Amino acid sequence: MDVLVYSGPEVLPSSLSHVLAALRAALLPHYAIQTITQQSLKSQPWTVSCALLVFPELREPFQSPSSSIIKDYVESGGSFLGFAAGATSSNRDSGGIAGISKDLQLRFYDKHTGAYIYPTPRLGSDHPRIVTLQTHTGEVIEGIYENGSNSFVGFESGKKVMILANYLEGDTNGLIAGLKCEISDGNMTLWAPNLENPLTEEPAASLLNGKDVGAANQRRLDLLISNLANAGLQLPSKKPETTIVGPLPQFLTSHPSKPTIVSKITDLIAAPSPGSQLSIFQDGNDTFHFHQMEESGDLVKDIREKSISSNDFNQPKHIIICTNKIPNREETPFFDLESYYEALTTVHKKRGDPSGSEPWGFGEAVLYGEVVTSTQTLLDKNPRFMSRLPTPLVSIASYQLAGRGRGGNIWLSQSGGLQFSTLLRVSLSSFPASKLVFVQYLFALAVVEACRDETVLGSRGGAIRLKWPNDLYAIFGPGEGDRKKIGGILVNTSFSGSNVDIVVGCGLNVLNAAPVFSLAQLLSPEEASRLSIERTVVSIITTFEKMWSTFVKERGSFDSFMNLYLERWLHSDQLVTLTTSTPSKQVRITGITPDHGLLRTMPERTGWSSEEQGYIDLQPDGNSFDLMAGLIKSKT
Repeated sequence: MDVLVYSGPEVLPSSLSHVLAALRAALLPHYAIQTITQQSLKSQPWTVSCALLVFPELREPFQSPSSSIIKDYVESGGSFLGFAAGATSSNRDSGGIAGISKDLQLRFYDKHTGAYIYPTPRLGSDHPRIVTLQTHTGEVIEGIYENGSNSFVGFESGKKVMILANYLEGDTNGLIAGLKCEISDGNMTLWAPNLENPLTEEPAASLLNGKDVGAANQRRLDLLISNLANAGLQLPSKKPETTIVGPLPQFLTSHPSKPTIVSKITDLIAAPSPGSQLSIFQDGNDTFHFHQMEESGDLVKDIREKSISSNDFNQPKHIIICTNKIPNREETPFFDLESYYEALTTVHKKRGDPSGSEPWGFGEAVLYGEVVTSTQTLLDKNPRFMSRLPTPLVSIASYQLAGRGRGGNIWLSQSGGLQFSTLLRVSLSSFPASKLVFVQYLFALAVVEACRDETVLGSRGGAIRLKWPNDLYAIFGPGEGDRKKIGGILVNTSFSGSNVDIVVGCGLNVLNAAPVFSLAQLLSPEEASRLSIERTVVSIITTFEKMWSTFVKERGSFDSFMNLYLERWLHSDQLVTLTTSTPSKQVRITGITPDHGLLRTMPERTGWSSEEQGYIDLQPDGNSFDLMAGLIKSKT
């Protein structure tokens, strides 16, 4: 699940920075904390996976057509948190802020009480001070920073309103400082003070006048954390002693039966020099430093210590060349490379693959890193580096600091998740460019089929289904009525001469603990104990390898896979509302076009009236698909 922090032009940059830092400190690794722009609020189906929408301090009123989307999100069960804000509540629709259309303002309607609620930002204030609060439990908290005051009007006797804190001194003594109110099926929490602002930084630190800044800051964090729990978020039971905020070295390895793979790769990167002389390779996005295996111990230790405090993603990316040895579990504590290659060998023997065949197969050349920025960015944002790499190559990470999803979204890896990218290359003379759109469908299908393997979910694998165009969902619960997103696919292509490089990224929740839903939660505790990241990625890669062979041989035709794909997706005969037309119309999903992979829909007939004839075909890049909510809308 995501906690989304609004980052539009109205937001005060310092407040945005403080909100992100506070939420990440409190909620990682249970939630992905990421920003969302005004454009994304309007065009992306963010409400599906949003556990909490957060507004930092605003320097001007929020006015946007997306206000209605936020309104619907909260009233239908979502949670909203705002800092440096007040609100008005009335049984009459007062219109909110004068001079701004109420349709563009942020407002809510509580169907249970008939109240109209307008959050109001604090505007034009520059009166920093330290305030004392008394919480609803009677606790007195001194030392909360506030850059000017705000007010809450009409909440004193409101139903389903919890006063979280009141001011305890000065000209605001007794007034509301924070509240939570239920709004239809959702809830809203607002704080007038800058609860997000750390007291260890200026101007707050100076305003404390010698008081224990550390203790006061901890009380502020505790108050914020208790409110996050009160908003329905599940907090981590134990925070890690240290948090790695920078990338760690990666290990370039190969299957033990093919020890020459690594030297072949380094020779190609270093060309025309031999790979033994490979030291530094500079590209557009990253600079790569190469090291021999003998250096790995001290190197990993040194960079790990530096990465605890530095979040500089632009620092050099270190790659350890493992020519004759596979790193052991002490060197890669979150991914057992020996176990991975053993699982790969088992699959090869089961399929009867010839031992030592050349060139190498899928998964036999691996670049593994415990913490990376993004397995996808490492490849597709470094075109010179990528073009020199032979294929197939798999890049695997246990944690990503800036993972990527479709449409610029972030896929933040969390403990127990599997994230990897596969580099492929095809010749345009034998593979039409128009068929590249099917690669994402093929890989998503491979993931779904791999989940049915006995080494992954076995008989429970049928619970994993496809959401077009590139998401993976789990279907579970009574009558299989519950649906949770557990993964996604991202494909990037790069054309070079007569070839095209294809980077297929995959993120899949495998062993994640609640509240993040994962494959393990579909199994009994005993079955889940046998599930592993290593065997899961092997199952996916080898399943895709067989499909890819057929796909390339048939020049990108999806015909051999279409029937199975439609069996595994969620949308056959689904009725959805197409908002890209005026007025909106209902269409029924019938399949995917075999030529360009578009979503094929047919207008729904109503009675005997004359309706539009023929198909309406939709492309993923021009539309936003909230198919779980039955909506297709244009990206504007």
